[in-house]
Amino acid sequence: MATVSLHKLVKRYGALEVVHGIDLDVADREFIALVGPSGCGKSTTLRMIAGLEPISGGELRIGGRVVNDLPPRARNLAMVFQSYALYPHMTVRENMGFSLKIAGMKPDEIAPRVDEAARTLDLTALLDRRPSQLSGGQRQRVAMGRAIVRDPEVFLFDEPLSNLDAKLRTQMRTEIKKLHAKVQSTVIYVTHDQVEAMTLADRIVIMRDGYIEQIGTPEDVFQRPNSKFVAGFIGSPPMNLRDADVADGRLVFANGDSLPLPKQFESQVTAGAKVTFGLRPDDLYPTGHGIHSGHETAVHSADLKVTITEPLGNETLVFSEFGGSEWVGRMLNPRQLKSGQPLNFCFDLSQAHLFDRDTGKSLRA
Repeated sequence: MATVSLHKLVKRYGALEVVHGIDLDVADREFIALVGPSGCGKSTTLRMIAGLEPISGGELRIGGRVVNDLPPRARNLAMVFQSYALYPHMTVRENMGFSLKIAGMKPDEIAPRVDEAARTLDLTALLDRRPSQLSGGQRQRVAMGRAIVRDPEVFLFDEPLSNLDAKLRTQMRTEIKKLHAKVQSTVIYVTHDQVEAMTLADRIVIMRDGYIEQIGTPEDVFQRPNSKFVAGFIGSPPMNLRDADVADGRLVFANGDSLPLPKQFESQVTAGAKVTFGLRPDDLYPTGHGIHSGHETAVHSADLKVTITEPLGNETLVFSEFGGSEWVGRMLNPRQLKSGQPLNFCFDLSQAHLFDRDTGKSLRA
């Protein structure tokens, strides 16, 4: 069983604690993504799992056994790094089989493993090339192949796609998803790119300042963020988050503009409460140019002034002024708009979120 369990895991550098007693259980064959801004502790956590960083406190189990003090080679893990870390003087075949050679395997044992990994990753035609003759995507596939041949219990990925251009990143996301379906190993994947996390992972672990903010499926963290931080981090463009005061059954913003208090929160907040209102761009759209949730009575409309647009082909991001600040909405089947043009917008309040302004915690009904 390739389970991974972190119990009160701590990392300190001298007196500075950077990972603060986190708990995480990864199931056998599960694909987990660790995401968060730079410096949140995700790569440090991965390196502790790999054995590349000593653990300062807590317990790490892999397959049920405590591995805190085991060296990396004894943990039966394989890690794919941001830099491909290929030997430039070796062929693809030699790079993929090198770790097995070092482990003392015979050439006739290494060859079938390399050939099988090459077939899995569509590298067979490239086995006799050197890294300098490969594209970035091909090099990353070789790095993945080098991990596959070891037949590890757990694959660790540390931002493996960040050096690739946008098109290659999309292609490699698909390759990694196919790879996981084929090899059926446990995967722990670190990325700062929430799109990678949303498209690849069974569950997402969102970290902030060395703590875990939320763990959940992609749908959970997108639809039900438990904090203002998660709400603003997950989603592209990010959720509109604006401070408001509750008064007379309405949310009153900085300049006096207001919206009805969403019905799902009527029992959660009282007059005078100070909250942060959240609404995703999908739920703020020009009338007739959005996907309606079906909650007719929850849709509030208002005439807003367009400030700027960002055409994206079959949709356009529309920025407009409301409540003393700029909001972003998503316009489907777009038409030409001009800066300063008045436009009627729908606020689908059935999809709204409220957060406590002081703690940042969700006030979900």
